[in-house]
Amino acid sequence: MTARLIVENARTTEGLAVDLIIEGDRIAAIGSGIAIGATDEQSRFDAAGGMLCPPFVDGHVHLDKTLIGLPFIPHIPGNSVAARIEAEKTLRRSLTMPVQERGGRLIEQIAAYGTLAVRSHVDIDTEIGLRGLEAVLSLKQSHGHLIDIETVAFPQSGVLRDPGTADLLDAAIAAGADLVGGLDPAGIDDDVTGHLDAIFAVAQRHGVGLDIHLHDGGSLGAFELRQIAGRTVALGLQGKVAVSHAFCLGELDEADFGRTAAALAEAGISIMTTAPGSVAMPPVKRLQAAGVRVFCGSDNIRDAWSPHGNGDMLERAGIVCDRQDFRADEDLALAYGLVTEVPAAVLGRRDPPLEAGSPADFVILPARSVAEAVAGRPLDRAVFRGGRLVAESGKLLEAFG
Repeated sequence: MTARLIVENARTTEGLAVDLIIEGDRIAAIGSGIAIGATDEQSRFDAAGGMLCPPFVDGHVHLDKTLIGLPFIPHIPGNSVAARIEAEKTLRRSLTMPVQERGGRLIEQIAAYGTLAVRSHVDIDTEIGLRGLEAVLSLKQSHGHLIDIETVAFPQSGVLRDPGTADLLDAAIAAGADLVGGLDPAGIDDDVTGHLDAIFAVAQRHGVGLDIHLHDGGSLGAFELRQIAGRTVALGLQGKVAVSHAFCLGELDEADFGRTAAALAEAGISIMTTAPGSVAMPPVKRLQAAGVRVFCGSDNIRDAWSPHGNGDMLERAGIVCDRQDFRADEDLALAYGLVTEVPAAVLGRRDPPLEAGSPADFVILPARSVAEAVAGRPLDRAVFRGGRLVAESGKLLEAFG
């Protein structure tokens, strides 16, 4: 059998020894000992007993915001979401390095960790217009060999408080954005009904889904979640809506949590969490038990909102474990799912398992189990994209950088 690449001595997440034969950008065959009969004329990669894993998926990132590539810029504090929005806009006006360069460097960094798909929220407001979106759409072309990018038209400055933004959201979807975003209907726009009416109208006109930032806490946030759920069901958008952050879900009493989680489950709304360190976090197991899909994202990576973050989703899974007191092997495996198959499903990626015929996109980790990988968070990993080795030990190979 001829093959472009043979990967030998790998192990599945179940511990089975396997080899892979890759032809083009697909796995042609996978099984125990199959490399023995393959020709030696082709390239070989020795996985050295490493665990064969699907690629990571970052369900929430901001490629247009990152400051990576610039000299370190000290964090600008703000005591409210609105204050931080204004601080970010002030900083944005002074940046000379274009989004294409900063976002491109971030893509290269996260791809080297094994993240091969992202959902990027992109600021849309009356000051920047669609320029940020145009830049991120260009990154889909320039960096598509490394990563798949889904985009959300995100009204960071609000919709009603920034008149004209609703029309820009409409134009953004027409220009190629994949989903409509939203932000704190009460906390930013001070009009839950008006804000939700506006963004759901754009989604309905274009037949797309939504991903809404929600920082509003407590019973107010829960009320907004139920309003989002009601609109989702009414418009037949079940399974096409996500809410990011939803800190309120970690603050509710049993009754309020129960009716809110039930509404989310009925509407098929997914909840994204970054496992934030300073505020309440949606309770992963309780939400899953109620039938609500939970997934993870990095959110801010070295930008005006935070000087922290590196885009390593395996590290993010470990942060979830720290925040939720996950210690048993099955809990670590649950956290691993929040950065692999669950966000893949949320993004609508119908990636088959790693089997014959599936895309040759995978990561090899030096671990004997998923739990060990999450606990150890090893940087020594090999990343394959389209059948090609693109990164090792957290660094892109020179041909792909």
